[in-house]
Amino acid sequence: MFLCSMKKLNFSFENNQRPKKGSVLISDPFLNDPYFGRSVVVLCEHNADGTFGFVLNNYLDIDLHKIDSNFPNINARIGFGGPVSKESLFFIHSLGDQVKDSLKIQKELYYGGDFDDVCRILSEKPELNNQIRFFIGYSGWEDKQLDQELEQKTWITVKNIGKKMILDTEMKDLWKTALEMQKGKFKTISKFPNNPSDN
Repeated sequence: MFLCSMKKLNFSFENNQRPKKGSVLISDPFLNDPYFGRSVVVLCEHNADGTFGFVLNNYLDIDLHKIDSNFPNINARIGFGGPVSKESLFFIHSLGDQVKDSLKIQKELYYGGDFDDVCRILSEKPELNNQIRFFIGYSGWEDKQLDQELEQKTWITVKNIGKKMILDTEMKDLWKTALEMQKGKFKTISKFPNNPSDN
């Protein structure tokens, strides 16, 4: 996955943090990429073998219950997690060990686990649908690939975005909100237009 920016910023675009499991990536405002332009990505793993996570602010207009009746009928908003394994369904959640075999990403946030547990929980308590997010596909980087993109100022890495924001599928303009939370020059960056030629 090779990413590049249309235009480099004229001032330092240093990262707040080094990436790790549970970190969130926010894309450069001029990143011209169909999958990652103005994107926010939560990292579920980052190690010597590579990195993977999910785009949080890109959605698909589908109802999975209509495709598969085994999927809970909860009107879940399905995210497009990235261009890898686009035929597969993934999920993150805050249900912890209620979902067998789930893996901790950060405080009160988990990846995967037993899908039957998820279906059962949502069937019995549909009000918990705001504690689970579903994605088609994921975003992946090979070893050192993300480090190279960070050196190219393609992303900034942040950690002060908690599970509530990560699991929220109704938030408007997550990219801008996440940048504004970083304050300083990042708040300025959040105001950049989508098209550099716009005034």
